[in-house]
Amino acid sequence: MSEIVRVFKTFVAYVKRPDLYPELGRKIIKNTVNRNNAFKGKEKTNLWAAERAVTQQKAVSELFNVHKLEFETDFNEILTTAKKREIECPIKMGGAGALELIYYACEFTKAQNVVETGVAYGWSSLAALLSLKKRNGTLFSSDMPYLAQDGDQYVGYIVPENFKNSWKLFRFADKESLPKIFADCAEFDVVHYDSDKSYNGRMWAYEELYAHLKKGGIFISDDIGDNSAFQDFCENNSIEATIIEHEKKYIGAFIK
Repeated sequence: MSEIVRVFKTFVAYVKRPDLYPELGRKIIKNTVNRNNAFKGKEKTNLWAAERAVTQQKAVSELFNVHKLEFETDFNEILTTAKKREIECPIKMGGAGALELIYYACEFTKAQNVVETGVAYGWSSLAALLSLKKRNGTLFSSDMPYLAQDGDQYVGYIVPENFKNSWKLFRFADKESLPKIFADCAEFDVVHYDSDKSYNGRMWAYEELYAHLKKGGIFISDDIGDNSAFQDFCENNSIEATIIEHEKKYIGAFIK
């Protein structure tokens, strides 16, 4: 699909969804007036992250005192089935990410309530749900419809049906989804951010999510090298974060 066709198809899909008009307006501003702001501080943060980055295994060991990662062996059958589902999916979405970091964050906090932004195939959702199911906990997820690909029905495609009674999926942009989620649940044990990549979008969401994270809870943000939002947020709040290098990208995590 060419870029022009994709943009046109996305715009038409937005026009058909009045409930998404606020996000359409924000996207127009983000891609015109604030276009250069999306990558604000990228070089600074990549240097900062590179100096501090550790492996996912070391981060899990240092943050959660887990020295032997058994996630993949413990859930081999479920993960293998999920991978087959991803391959079968007719549209392409984001990859799996640092699943063990998410899973062990939920185990460490004995999580009852987790909130994530960004779902795609549902890999991060599955990692959280594998822990939450043990305690009858709930995952609250925010994810925009995949308007350009007619892919709404495939969001969370790899999540098994028997896990979905522990999952509440809100299909709007974060600025609409998060207030609805917070009205349903005021405090969370784990936060996982993987949605709007812009500087302004991240800073808004970080503040909102941090305010609803319990003391002792875990905050995780993917792709922090896109701009300096995560670094700036941590410095503004005197937070000492752990930086993980995973699949040539940086992830930030800290305990509140």
